[in-house]
Amino acid sequence: MLPPSLQWTDPRPIPRFNKQEPVTVIVRDPGFHEPTDEDDCTVFWYFCLAHDRVYRHEHCGEGSHLLALNCEEHGPENMWPQPEMLMFPEGFEPPLSEAQLEWVLSEDAED
Repeated sequence: MLPPSLQWTDPRPIPRFNKQEPVTVIVRDPGFHEPTDEDDCTVFWYFCLAHDRVYRHEHCGEGSHLLALNCEEHGPENMWPQPEMLMFPEGFEPPLSEAQLEWVLSEDAED
C-alpha cells in the first residue's frame, strides 16, 4: 500500500537538537531489500549515502544527509515508518494519501 519510493524529512523548523540537519531518511526504495517475517536480521545501522559512511549523529560530515537503514546480511533495507515519522506525516515525499496514512496507523496499532 505504500509507494515503492518513499522518503521522510523532519518538517519541523530548524534549529533542532542535531546540528547536522537536514536529515532525510529513505523509508522505501525499489532497489532495497524488502524484509519478511522469515528474515533473522539482528544487526542494523544507518548509512549516509550523501557522505558514503556510517551515520553517527554529529560525526558524519557537513551538509545534508540521506540515510538508509543498512542490514548486516542484506545491505540497504526498506523500513516501516517510525513513530516520529507518523507524528509528522507531512515530512513524507511523496506525500501519503489519507488512505495510506490510515493503513500505516492501523497496521502499526496491530503490532
